[in-house]
Amino acid sequence: MRRLVLGLIAFLALQVVVLAVDALLPPNLSRGERSSPVTLDRRGQWLRALPVEDGRWRIRADLKRTDPSFVRRLIAIEDQRFFLHGGVDPRAVIRAGGTAVARGRVVSGASTLTMQTARLLEPRPRNLGSKLIEMIRAVQIEARLSKQEVLSLYLTLAPYGGNLDGVRAASLSWFGHEPESLTLAEQALLIALPQAPEARRPDRRPAAARAARDLVLDRMAAAGLATRAEAEEARTEPMPQRGRFPALAWHAAGELARKAPASQATVVSTLDAGLQARLEPIAAAYARTQGLDATAAILVVEIEGRAVRASVGSGGLDRPGGWIDMTTALRSPGSALKPFVYAFAFDDGVAAPDTEIQDVATRFADYQPENFDRTFRGKVTAGEALSHSLNVPAVAMMEKIGPANFLARLQAVDVRLERSKAQTRAPGLALALGGEGITLRDLAVLYCALGDEGLAKPLAWTQAEAEKRVRSRGTRLVRPEAARQVLDILRDAPAPKGRMPTALTRGGPGMAYKTGTSYGFRDAVAAGVVGGYVIIVWTGRADGGARGGLTGREAALPMLFDAADVLAAPSSAAPAITPRVAPGALATLERSTRGPGVIFPPDGATVQVEALGPRARGLVLAASGDGLRWYVDGAPVPADPVSGRTIWRPAAPGFYEVTVIDDQDRSARSRVRIRN
Repeated sequence: MRRLVLGLIAFLALQVVVLAVDALLPPNLSRGERSSPVTLDRRGQWLRALPVEDGRWRIRADLKRTDPSFVRRLIAIEDQRFFLHGGVDPRAVIRAGGTAVARGRVVSGASTLTMQTARLLEPRPRNLGSKLIEMIRAVQIEARLSKQEVLSLYLTLAPYGGNLDGVRAASLSWFGHEPESLTLAEQALLIALPQAPEARRPDRRPAAARAARDLVLDRMAAAGLATRAEAEEARTEPMPQRGRFPALAWHAAGELARKAPASQATVVSTLDAGLQARLEPIAAAYARTQGLDATAAILVVEIEGRAVRASVGSGGLDRPGGWIDMTTALRSPGSALKPFVYAFAFDDGVAAPDTEIQDVATRFADYQPENFDRTFRGKVTAGEALSHSLNVPAVAMMEKIGPANFLARLQAVDVRLERSKAQTRAPGLALALGGEGITLRDLAVLYCALGDEGLAKPLAWTQAEAEKRVRSRGTRLVRPEAARQVLDILRDAPAPKGRMPTALTRGGPGMAYKTGTSYGFRDAVAAGVVGGYVIIVWTGRADGGARGGLTGREAALPMLFDAADVLAAPSSAAPAITPRVAPGALATLERSTRGPGVIFPPDGATVQVEALGPRARGLVLAASGDGLRWYVDGAPVPADPVSGRTIWRPAAPGFYEVTVIDDQDRSARSRVRIRN
């Protein structure tokens, strides 16, 4: 009994010593924590990952996105008893030691995957002392991590040549795809590379890489992990060359990767890689055309779920300030905030779209605004004032609802207008004209509320967030009726030069949009609601410098329309263009002596059609005048026998000359471009 008690005491003392040493000298797992998750698009396409220290690509492994057959073969080749031992495999140690004694040299190693992981966490010279430390560290690691976590850590740290760490970085760089599905040859190469990553680099030492891969294939065939025929076929695959890492949505994808928890290997974003890839060149092109110091930004949000489908932070990393994400930068929205001044006025019952306002020189205390073109229109309706972005009526509306009330209503939906530190007085009426800063992201929140019956919700950047937004009720910004009234007015805004009025596009999306220009032409903004999406675009200088004469209508609105074309949003029925009162041009009913005038398609327009040919829906031609006859490139276009309308169905994309002739043989022409 005394011996038994002493033995138990000795065992407990040993346990205490082991636990004390383990607590005082724990394994350093920080290297594994210094890894980068991968940001994927909504369909799983790689957008971007971040390098770690010394520019190494250490991409966090994701076993859910790793070919399970590769994992099984890796364990079978490298550590057959991985799931049975506690970090050190006694059988392998005895076998390796006996073989070394018998032959006088090291023939086979005894390193388990856990021991290799310990060596990768704390690199040491290859000697017997280091091997003993690795064994101790392996036991400590196994006490802290599950087998799946150990395997994930190994596949994160394993070197694959150059500055590549981890199976995901290796698979993307060498094979151009995630390790979700790997050929037998690819698996063999990924198993062989970590043992001598520099000596076996496929791009620099292809013969050594091939020999190592083929040796692993032989071991697979001998172990029954692959048939001889499969191994022989795998030998025929050529050695890969290293490719470049994707860098789509550089700013947004990088931000998501940085914010991901340490345990998260993959961030599934709401971004659409295809849409992002089409919009980035558009932003770059507009930035180039607007000056050496100019850059641009585009934000596309799907209203349902508030999922951000594209986020172009700049006109390119090669542009001045291109590394700054301009969707998060504070910029003056100019007149892009005016729709919300009117929306609050309509919501409060202060005004209606038909309310008449005097657009004349007016002083509001010590503030006297003037219109952009320095002219006044006299008596206008609220709808006309918003549609033509008149300043004096907007300031008058702001005076009615109150600047403090305006700010409070925005803050209630977590949208903030930032004032410069030099401003000490209470917010003034200049808020109506964009006198304070806002981010494009917050501007998107507001325009999404207009498109969602007046409900505001935060933007969603991950799929999980988007699912929550769909289920959430949101916060009421304005009543549905007020939101619809503002959108109806914005749909009637004058079209940009060279673009057709969207309300006249048969079957096309009805764009409700607003532009803004800040003081000194520093910022050109355009925001649109179309087909279930909100698009916000901006051009300017990253440093906030002034630019000469580039307005939101000239510098940003064409980019908004180009982005909408790329988006290919589904049709959104726009209200009919039916003014409640007769415009001034129709006040007197007199017969015109000027001949016909083409209404649609207007001269110089680019028309996007869904289909071509005789079975397409076609375009309804419209003009003023009596007894009209239509011709396209000299060929007559007959009227539809049922509806009486003249419908043109272009046969192919290209440029066409459309001619209309009235009953007095007077003519008018329009040259248009058809796109499909």
